[in-house]
Amino acid sequence: MRPIPRIPVQLNIGSHQLENAVVLAPMSGVTDLPFRALALRLGAGLVVSEMVASEELVQQRPDALRRAVGIGTSPFVIQLAGREVRWMAEGARIAEDLGADIIDINMGCPARRVTGKLSGSALMRDLTHALSLIEAVVRNTRRPVTLKMRMGWDHDQLNAPELARLAEGVGVQLVTVHGRTRCQFFDGRADWAFVRRVKEAVSIPVVVNGDIRTVDDAREALRLSGADGIMVGRGAYGAPWLPGRIATALRTGVDPGPPSLAEQGRIAVAHIIEMLFHHGRSHGLRRARKHIGWYLEQSGLSLDRLKIWRSRLCRDDDPRRVLRGMAEFYDCAEELAA
Repeated sequence: MRPIPRIPVQLNIGSHQLENAVVLAPMSGVTDLPFRALALRLGAGLVVSEMVASEELVQQRPDALRRAVGIGTSPFVIQLAGREVRWMAEGARIAEDLGADIIDINMGCPARRVTGKLSGSALMRDLTHALSLIEAVVRNTRRPVTLKMRMGWDHDQLNAPELARLAEGVGVQLVTVHGRTRCQFFDGRADWAFVRRVKEAVSIPVVVNGDIRTVDDAREALRLSGADGIMVGRGAYGAPWLPGRIATALRTGVDPGPPSLAEQGRIAVAHIIEMLFHHGRSHGLRRARKHIGWYLEQSGLSLDRLKIWRSRLCRDDDPRRVLRGMAEFYDCAEELAA
């Protein structure tokens, strides 16, 4: 058996001791409450809310409030984004009032709709302003504050180590680094080795993020970065069990593998049911379609068969038929795999 990088059984954020150091990334449109609660039940050490715009949270907009719900997730982490000190300060106070145990600051989102408003990773172009926002959050909450970033805006501004040092200096207690620049978006491969520069620049825990889709990816990311933990993002599409699977493999040295197809089917159906309850039948089913497609892909069926099932399940407007169809799909997948 190949040696496995040492990883803490527990990762500490303030007074919170996590069960393991594998975190589910915040992903807009994906990590709603049903997905986060499911990933936590399946063994993730920590889950983070979808990005919540601080101004929208202060204005009590329904979608922002829906994102800032953490029933059944402990510790409950709300991720805030914004570009104005007053909104970030008030957003931090409201997040705490809503029950957040930890507040994460988004300075890593590369989406144009976010950076175009000078939020997310655009803040890495102006570290003075970025620091003013971090200070505003830290000063207006009693909760631990963490920070998520990229390597920098582009390869001419690889300033993540500097931002991490500044953030630690004003009270941030953990940083997560995605091993790409903003200008890379999700192109190429994440540079896990670069994250070691951040790890060497601070004394607080550092979490490595980007392209961690397998147990081997997790091992290599830890080896190259020297990080204290890992964050799983797109690798968990259709696989909410992946953070827990990685955590088990790193703790025991044995990869438990994915759940059986029968168990995957039970997980998928239960997830969609929870989405229907959380978002309502119509809206919940529309939001569930991307997850259904991802679950189907995890089954290992041929592309031709997947296309037929995806067309059937992702175009039906009747939730009951969709749920019955998902059960049929997994029965079919099991028969073909036998």
